[in-house]
Amino acid sequence: MGGKATMNVLLIKHVEVEGPGLIENCLVAADIPYRTVSLEIDPHLPKLDPLTHIVLLGGPMNVYEEEKYPFLRDEDLFIKEAIQRGKRILGICLGSQLIAKALGAKVYRAPVKEIGWYDLVLTEAGTRDPLFSHFPPVFSAFQWHEDTFDLPHAAKQMATSSPVQNQAFRYGENAYGLQFHIEVTLEILRSWLDEYGEPPPPLDSNEDILRKAKTKWEEYTSRGRMFISRFLDLQ
Repeated sequence: MGGKATMNVLLIKHVEVEGPGLIENCLVAADIPYRTVSLEIDPHLPKLDPLTHIVLLGGPMNVYEEEKYPFLRDEDLFIKEAIQRGKRILGICLGSQLIAKALGAKVYRAPVKEIGWYDLVLTEAGTRDPLFSHFPPVFSAFQWHEDTFDLPHAAKQMATSSPVQNQAFRYGENAYGLQFHIEVTLEILRSWLDEYGEPPPPLDSNEDILRKAKTKWEEYTSRGRMFISRFLDLQ
């Protein structure tokens, strides 16, 4: 990408409570220029031309709720153009579903709601991928979603699980979609538990989610930082 001086990162929030967390921490630490837009507050997206990297964050809305959230229509066009123009783009949770939709894949209600910590399995393609190659064959990830998506045509599956099979994918060399939350920090996790309330049974309680987080956090954060650094071309 020509070094930090020429990098220009856009972070897209859909609701205030679901911020960039670890991604923003990495950008600040590396002194990389970035801008955050919150579509909930201001639905206008910037020009694509100067952008080198785009991150689409999560949100409680569904990609097919365009009547309720009109900014989703413009965002869909924005994503399609960004992919077409070879921008480096990462979608997390809702963001991954938006990328899948922009690539023509179906997004729909998952067979189960996933909230909490889940084991995912790296695919063979994932083991060879530059962003995922440092992941172990089976790894724990934090989830908070009720929708899933079909794997877009020509995309490569990076990680899978059961019963929600499509947990991560890559399209071409520049576009990645993660159903799980690699950006989450403990502060963000606590704010979500406060904002969204107690998950319904048989899902883990808020207390169980936080208890498990404390045992996983150091490794999870270290792995996340490496993934983000590689996405930003710092490694």
